[in-house]
Amino acid sequence: MKVIFLENVPNVARIGEIKEVADGYGRNYLIPRQLALLASPEVIERVEVKLKAKARIQAETEAELLEMAGHLEGREVIIEARTGGKDRLYGSITAADIATAIENTIGLVIDKRKIELEQSIREIGSHEVVIRLAGDIVPKITVTVIEQAT
Repeated sequence: MKVIFLENVPNVARIGEIKEVADGYGRNYLIPRQLALLASPEVIERVEVKLKAKARIQAETEAELLEMAGHLEGREVIIEARTGGKDRLYGSITAADIATAIENTIGLVIDKRKIELEQSIREIGSHEVVIRLAGDIVPKITVTVIEQAT
């Protein structure tokens, strides 16, 4: 049975591939779970059109992320926080605080889950923070924590 894959199936095929599979595997597993369709000229053409549209959308999204990374790279965000003794903070600066500061300072909305902190910031000073917008699009910003004026 010849099928065209609609989803990636580990160790079998990737999206858009046309492969010969066992009849039972195709009929009982792939097709009912909508992982593949029986390969006919109409289906192949329809899937190719969908894949091209998906690739175009992905390219546009990646271009937007690259532009956003250009705006973020090397920028400095200043956050005021209450301090205790020896330049230690009451509480900590989290990814949510950094995302809010980026939105207020630079004007870009960043999801807090994209901000990678090894641990929360608990001291005054400059800290380099990585923002993972996509797999290989990783701008770095500097977060400067200063003492809040009382």
